[in-house]
Amino acid sequence: MARTHHRAIRSCWGWMVIGLVFAGGSQAFGQRWISGIPWSEPPIVQPGDNFGPPSDAIVLFDGDNLDAWEGGDQWELKDGYAIARKRTIQTKQHFGDVQLHVEFASPSEVRGRGQGRGNSGVFLMGRYEVQILDSWENETYFEGQAASIYNQAPPLVNASRPPGQWQTLQILFTAPRFDEDGELESPAYVTVLHNGVLVQYNWEIQGVTYFNRPPDYQAHGKGPIRLQHHGDPVKFRNIWVREIALTPGVEAAEDAEPEAAEPAAEDADQESDREDAEPEVESDNEDTEN
Repeated sequence: MARTHHRAIRSCWGWMVIGLVFAGGSQAFGQRWISGIPWSEPPIVQPGDNFGPPSDAIVLFDGDNLDAWEGGDQWELKDGYAIARKRTIQTKQHFGDVQLHVEFASPSEVRGRGQGRGNSGVFLMGRYEVQILDSWENETYFEGQAASIYNQAPPLVNASRPPGQWQTLQILFTAPRFDEDGELESPAYVTVLHNGVLVQYNWEIQGVTYFNRPPDYQAHGKGPIRLQHHGDPVKFRNIWVREIALTPGVEAAEDAEPEAAEPAAEDADQESDREDAEPEVESDNEDTEN
């Protein structure tokens, strides 16, 4: 009899709780707190397959040609990929906040060491470098290995694949903002995944990624994406970019050409051990690239 009585009490309490929720506690289920921000409906984007470009991406290189790049005719096209030759190339279109996808492969034949082995780089807005290097069992300074923010931040981990294997860089970049007087309002930030592994997380870029002097900021608008030629025949394929819509209340950087004095210059990495590296022919600020 006592057991039956306890069951009846538990059942009674259960129905009372449910009644309170639907009567006095209806706020928890029936009314959603609303922020008041007039959000627009998110557009529909069809994802790509196998790291292919989403439907809203700008395809920079799909294996057919390098028409989207200034200097692209100087690189070698072969079997759906491009090989870095003769000079650094940059996009004809300029960008601000972006999601950028790049696939690369260092030479299968290992030559050189340190910074002289599979060296290249991805420059955001022509100034801020995410390093490309053959960092498989290859010692160098940590701020210069693969997926570092060159000379500023080592990767959280070394996620490099062996020489000759294809690798991916997924880069999320927030451009710096400047006020009307050219003063820095907010720095650039970058998140990087190397072969699907998080290696840079919302890193605050300190300024232009120079080789031989401290970083700094000088006001600029949107800028090109650059792929560096550093004497090594690094391969590239499947390059695409998505322009990121700004959140409410954030002003876009002006769509202006980058200043001529500050784009990253060609190949200033004095650590290179490659005796047979091709010299760079268009060096204008030799303290900025590596």
